[in-house]
Amino acid sequence: MPPDRTELDLELRHLRVFEVLLREHSLTRAAEVLGVTQPALSKTLAALRGYFADPLFIRVGQRMEPTAKALHVSGAVREILDQMTSLRTAHVPFHPAVSARTFRFSSVDSGTIRHLPALIAAIAERAPNVRLQIVPLDVTRLESSLESGKLDFATGSFPGLSKRIRRQFLWSVSYVGVARADHPRLKDKPSLKAFTAEKHVLVYSAGTGHAHLRTERAIEKAVPAENIVLKVPSFVSAAVLVGMTDLVATLPAGMAETLAPHVGLRLFPVPMKTPSIDIFQYWHERFHRDPGSEWIRGLFAELFTRPSSHPGADTTPARRGTPRDANRATASR
Repeated sequence: MPPDRTELDLELRHLRVFEVLLREHSLTRAAEVLGVTQPALSKTLAALRGYFADPLFIRVGQRMEPTAKALHVSGAVREILDQMTSLRTAHVPFHPAVSARTFRFSSVDSGTIRHLPALIAAIAERAPNVRLQIVPLDVTRLESSLESGKLDFATGSFPGLSKRIRRQFLWSVSYVGVARADHPRLKDKPSLKAFTAEKHVLVYSAGTGHAHLRTERAIEKAVPAENIVLKVPSFVSAAVLVGMTDLVATLPAGMAETLAPHVGLRLFPVPMKTPSIDIFQYWHERFHRDPGSEWIRGLFAELFTRPSSHPGADTTPARRGTPRDANRATASR
């Protein structure tokens, strides 16, 4: 029998369990996120049910769905956790010159290749003891990783993230065609017919929520299905394979320019319309005022913000340490 609510001293750890269950809809996944055993999680859930005198989560098929009571109190729970995180982090000083903090972020590989050298150089100069950890991009857990603090920020183009995730415009991505330098057929400016007649390696993003999917769909529409002979999840893999074969690919221009001399690529204009994609950095509002997070986001924005050609995009450079939201809707509390 669940404990009577008078027997439970509600603690932040209980609220954290509630929040993760609300997001994950699964006892198994919630236990993995929290780093506890499933029996321990079930015990905490039983205590919460007793405190609120409500089941809170009921099984519907394979998912744990919140009850009306759980949805009713969810806003207050999140506000408490947000305030506690802000209280804990806002008064922790951060001094780049002496800090040994490790910052963790996720990025698609094209952004990593293009920008890590400049970021490493800037950190070596301004914060020589700071370390970076690039975390594999798991879009299904991206929001929860930002919310929990496992990621300080992420870069890419993920329009489906919730309003609790703040975002700031950084740069726009355009695309180029790539082939190996001594490709036997393609010229410097191939026609659409010549381009689509070649065998292609396609970088796919289905299921990731990343805006590259628009480019992927445009290529699939123009190139006959039999000529798309390989699909890979990595821009770098596609570039290396093109440099070693007669395949061609369509890649982000900045990343292709960076890799071209190293893997023997020749760049050419794509003879078809491809979308331009705006790249943002993302972070959870819970860590908006964390001094260390502000610093690394501000440094990233200082180094890499470029004007956008798209109407409505915020092109104002962020003041170091206090990046300004490109999407004002996410900035309002």
